[in-house]
Amino acid sequence: MEIPRPEHPFPQFLRERWLNLNGLWEFESDPGKSGMDRGLFQGTALRGQIMVPFCPESLLSGVGNRDFQEAVWYRRTFRLPADWPAGLTFLHFGAVDYRASVFVNGERAGEHTGGYSSFSFDITGLLTPGENVITVYVQDLQRSGRQPRGKQCGTYASQGCEYTRTTGIWQTVWLEHRPRHHLVSAKFYPDVENRKLDMELRVTGAELLTATAFYEGRVVGRAQARAQGPCLHLSLPLEELHLWEVGIGRLYDLTLEYGQDRVESYFGMRSIRFDGMRFLLNGKSVFQRLVLDQGFYPDGIYTAPTDEALSRDILLSQAMGFNGARLHEKIFEPRFLYHADRLGYLVWGEHANWGLDITGPEALHAFLPEWAEAVTRDFNHPSVIGWCPFNETWDLNGARQLDSNLELVYRMTKLLDPTRPCIDTSGCYHVATDIFDAHDYRQDVAAFAAIAGKDGKNRGIYNEFPERQHYREGQPYFISEFGGILWNEEPGSAWGYGNAPKTKEEFLARFAGLVNTLLDNPNHFGFCYTQLYDVEQERNGLYTYARVPKFDPDIIQDIVARMAAIEN
Repeated sequence: MEIPRPEHPFPQFLRERWLNLNGLWEFESDPGKSGMDRGLFQGTALRGQIMVPFCPESLLSGVGNRDFQEAVWYRRTFRLPADWPAGLTFLHFGAVDYRASVFVNGERAGEHTGGYSSFSFDITGLLTPGENVITVYVQDLQRSGRQPRGKQCGTYASQGCEYTRTTGIWQTVWLEHRPRHHLVSAKFYPDVENRKLDMELRVTGAELLTATAFYEGRVVGRAQARAQGPCLHLSLPLEELHLWEVGIGRLYDLTLEYGQDRVESYFGMRSIRFDGMRFLLNGKSVFQRLVLDQGFYPDGIYTAPTDEALSRDILLSQAMGFNGARLHEKIFEPRFLYHADRLGYLVWGEHANWGLDITGPEALHAFLPEWAEAVTRDFNHPSVIGWCPFNETWDLNGARQLDSNLELVYRMTKLLDPTRPCIDTSGCYHVATDIFDAHDYRQDVAAFAAIAGKDGKNRGIYNEFPERQHYREGQPYFISEFGGILWNEEPGSAWGYGNAPKTKEEFLARFAGLVNTLLDNPNHFGFCYTQLYDVEQERNGLYTYARVPKFDPDIIQDIVARMAAIEN
């Protein structure tokens, strides 16, 4: 049987010895949450089957159950290859929504909470010769208010801007061999000005590290250092400097050799910073022409059916003139970021905060650990040019957000990554933020220009909630959600913003008017249009849910890609 999603899930930290565990697993729903009492963790055969890594709500899983599933079980057997070396064996999960308990041969391997971040366990001591059994128990209490769920719908049927849910395993599961002394992690700090890559590594043991950089197959740098403890710092000078730019992802290959351990990786050389209101990439003003990407697929829901589908979404966006995306209300998988890296595509990393009640301090327990895992995991991707932990933190049942929650998450994000800007909460209500943004779905171009245009109120620096948030003069500013123009070409009911245009000509005129308003404002460093493609009943994409263009991409590109005032 062909294994779905066979590619290595972490191109930035790849070891030669690994085993993909995607494919057919045993599966059973546990509506009474009695599986633990019934001893299912001991490896008991389950009653159904599922195609991993697709969630049970999806068609590709072979299950297709779209009702709430608060507890599910997975089981599969495996044998290590005959040539599997001595050392350590780690069991990896790309993502499991939401709380996972993992057992190997009936013994607990570990637990993880969080539906979007990756995790692994050292299962060396639990393995036996011959056949081994993995059992996974997942709890997913989407309606509890105690876990982030993003755009997964809180009601039985999808509605408005919320869509089909995802439960359980939804990214690749795999085994990995490591020597006893090995690299644990690496953080890359590109230094363009001084033509070097600084590295911060965590290791086990005390071995010699050799780092070798390649560009198009040529050795362009090599450095060595010996570990004296669990942390190791290394500076790698580069003989050739090739900049990572928009649309041109000039990536260096990197080999890290540490004792008997060998890791293949890559990096990009680029600098980002703000100069007043201008966003500078490698010292040049670049207008962020972003589009909202929600990461949903008709047949896989949260999981792209193929690796090609991930890269195709980026290419479709670029074909319409966009140079990046807000990865919206979802922590995207590393394979997507890999394609963004190699294609020169700007992205904002965002958590799936909707569904989590942030009006009390207990929300941090559910939010912060997973967000820290995501920021740490995705730190090395040159395509990631900013973080946005929260989106539209509206009041809940009359209770306001606890501002200290947002401030603490912002400050923790800056501790984990001081190299990138952080928006505390996109749209509202800002507490502590590097960038002030706003969302506005006005469909009338004149009304939109009156608040967001260069001649609009306060030069287009629009603060819809002055009683709840404060704009600091000179702070970088952009409209990070706008448009959402409804245009439906599919059967069934459709949801979108405002009144739908009557003709394609009317749509394009409205689209151009809104986009030009923002391009012509020298006080805006970017925009984000809603959205790239339809998602289920929300029909305001530039492509259908099946990724068919609704409009000539060249026409959209001509509107989006022209020079912005702040770039001139």
